[in-house]
Amino acid sequence: MTRFDNQTVLVTGGSGGQGASHVRAFHAEGANVVVGDIDVERGAALATELGTRACFTRLDVTDETSWSAAVEAAEETFGGLHVLVNNAGVQNPPAPIEHTEQATWTRILDINLTGTFLGMKVAAPALRRAAGGAIVNIASTMGVGGTAYYAPYVASKWAVRGLTRTAALELGRDGIRVNTIHPGVIATSFITEPAAGATAAIADYFSPEPFAIPRLGQPTDVTQLLLFLASAEASFITGSEYVVDGGLLLGPALQAEPA
Repeated sequence: MTRFDNQTVLVTGGSGGQGASHVRAFHAEGANVVVGDIDVERGAALATELGTRACFTRLDVTDETSWSAAVEAAEETFGGLHVLVNNAGVQNPPAPIEHTEQATWTRILDINLTGTFLGMKVAAPALRRAAGGAIVNIASTMGVGGTAYYAPYVASKWAVRGLTRTAALELGRDGIRVNTIHPGVIATSFITEPAAGATAAIADYFSPEPFAIPRLGQPTDVTQLLLFLASAEASFITGSEYVVDGGLLLGPALQAEPA
C-alpha cells in the first residue's frame, strides 16, 4: 500500500516544472490526480501520459467559477477531494517599485494570492465532505525576506503566509491541515527563463556557490517535502512553514577545509 491510495489530489499549475513533479509523485504514491492548469495542451498531455487515475481540468486560478468546476471534476471523477496543492504562481519582470506598473502588481497578486485564497475557499467544503485532508500552499523564500525589484511577487508570497495560518485556524477542527512550503531557487523554467516582460532569467545572475548546499534546487527537493506534509505522517502539523532552499536564507557558508 502506498501513502495516497484511494485519495484524490488537485495540483494547480500542475503541468509546470514543479507542478508536474508533484503530480507524478502523488500518482506514483497511489493517488488519483487532477492536473489543474491554464495550459490546456500541456496539462492534458500530462494526464494522458499518466493514464489511469489522472485527469486534466482547465483551471484559471483567478476565477472562482473555474475553481468550482475543477473541484466538481475531482469529486465527480474520483468520488472526493482529499488534498489541494496551491502551486500555480507567476513572477514579475524585475523593476523598482516606482517603475512597477499597477497592471503588473494586480496580475501577480491575482494569481499568486487571490488564486490561493479562492482555491482554499472553494476546496474547503469538498475536503470537509471527504472527512478532512490537507492543503499545502507553495510560497517562496521571497515571502520570508525582501528582494529588490520584485515587490509584487514578494508581497504576494508574504501574504500567502498569513492566509495559510488563518486557514489553519479556521479548518483545523474539520480535520483539514494547512501548511506552507517556501522553495528557494529551483531549477525550472520559472528560474531559467525570463519572466514575461523581462530580458534576463533569475538564473543568469544567481550563483548558489556561496551557500551551504552549493547547487540549484530540483523540483523533487520540494516534492518530497510536499508528499510528507500532505500525508498522514504529518497529522500533527498545521499552520507551519518549511523552507527548502539549500541554506540560501542562512547566508554565505564557510568554505570546506582541505582534507
